[in-house]
Amino acid sequence: MASTSACRADGVSGRIRRASSNLFSENQALVTDIRKAWNSMKEIAVDLETDNQSEMVKQLEEAVAELVEGHENCLHHSSAIQSVGEAYEPGAELTDFKKLLDSEFEKVKASSSSNLQNHPLIHQFQQAVWNVHHTGQPMPGEEQEDVVMTSTESNIKNLKCPLTGKPITELTEPVRSLDCKHIYEKSAILDFIKSKRGNAKCPVSACPKMLQAKRVVCDPLLLFEIEEQRSLSRQTARTDVIEDFTEMEPHEE
Repeated sequence: MASTSACRADGVSGRIRRASSNLFSENQALVTDIRKAWNSMKEIAVDLETDNQSEMVKQLEEAVAELVEGHENCLHHSSAIQSVGEAYEPGAELTDFKKLLDSEFEKVKASSSSNLQNHPLIHQFQQAVWNVHHTGQPMPGEEQEDVVMTSTESNIKNLKCPLTGKPITELTEPVRSLDCKHIYEKSAILDFIKSKRGNAKCPVSACPKMLQAKRVVCDPLLLFEIEEQRSLSRQTARTDVIEDFTEMEPHEE
């Protein structure tokens, strides 16, 4: 009887984990849509600032702040869904999953250090608008070093696969660990995990997380963030070319 009960419990836990994985993927797709909307709003704001429509830009920035708040809540929900799916064990009584998810969401939100005032997406929006008329100049309250640092802000944790050495923008099949959020080439990390026979620690230096093949995945948000990184790299390259050109000394007659 005990064996039958254990098998039933394992079956329920497995179904919950699968449902959690599906919900996580759907929520990540929603986060991706929010990021796309943010990017469109940033481009519109740049056009408005170019036309000196400052009041409309201000209104758009307020809307972006609300959008970013929704973005953060979606990320918290993703973490809560993932946590519940991993830790759930059926008990004697029926589980109130809404209550369980709400409780986990509040825990994740309380432990988050994000501050909307200084959120990278809001800062990038403001920086894009500022650059319309003040390219290369620090925004009010910032030093030049801050501009260099924040202009390359990204939600991506590593820019190269630790196994192949390739930039993540050149990976054939990028995947990301659900545990430590590091990014790898799929075939390389799966071979690495297999070679470690169940004892694979993330190959990123100083990362203590252990890896499982089923928890190294690709989702729409990862692909979108890598495309953002490609775009950022192209913009940086163009800026460097312009700076090199403007710093050239004129030829003597």
